[in-house]
Amino acid sequence: MGNYYYSDYYSQPHPGMTFLSLALAVLGIIAMWKIFVKAGEPGWAAIIPFYNLYVLFKITWGNGWKFLLLLIPIANIVFAIITMVKLAKAFGKSGGFAVGLIFLSIIFYCILAFGKSQYMGVPVKA
Repeated sequence: MGNYYYSDYYSQPHPGMTFLSLALAVLGIIAMWKIFVKAGEPGWAAIIPFYNLYVLFKITWGNGWKFLLLLIPIANIVFAIITMVKLAKAFGKSGGFAVGLIFLSIIFYCILAFGKSQYMGVPVKA
């Protein structure tokens, strides 16, 4: 008798999905590298975990240590969304672009990185 509900086929990762995941990860790192360079920060910071969040928060909030707010459950979602809005404003983009950063971050990171947008500085309330 065989087990009809379990198959080794489902336990193996699909090579195509593995390649796609790696390609998107590399693209995201390259885009973040270019964004950091545009903002006057070292590009290599994009490849170091946690330090890349520190630099991203330094670019958007002015204080890199605010990335520790991401450790607060539920509030981390709010801070991540606000950070994407501030990132869009830091590069002179609108609220619609911020929505794109929130939902399609890889694509909109690439637009920031490879487009003509310039870093305007840490956004401040008028």
